[in-house]
Amino acid sequence: MFTKNNTRDFRPLLEGVSMRPLAFEQKTILCEFKLDKGSVLPPHAHPYEQTGYLLSGKMDFRIDDKWQIAEPGDSWSIPENVEHEVKILEDSTVLELFSPIRQDYLPEK
Repeated sequence: MFTKNNTRDFRPLLEGVSMRPLAFEQKTILCEFKLDKGSVLPPHAHPYEQTGYLLSGKMDFRIDDKWQIAEPGDSWSIPENVEHEVKILEDSTVLELFSPIRQDYLPEK
């Protein structure tokens, strides 16, 4: 699949968190996230492996029991079913890949 820039709209997921799906196939989906300063992704875990890259901004990120400040150019990979949470310290843009594909993140019909 090839996806042209700006062909899909962002949709809200949580207060201060929006996402748009980019490219996807049978096993993976790539998404772009916009995160507003002060927003929080509460502690959660899911059955998806999640790999991300911070394009811009700054976040305080917990994976399992380890906190890390994420700055532009930093990346991470979270195994499935591992608890994680994020505090958004600056407006941020993130690219994340999920496997297996997240049906709830597919483009709306």
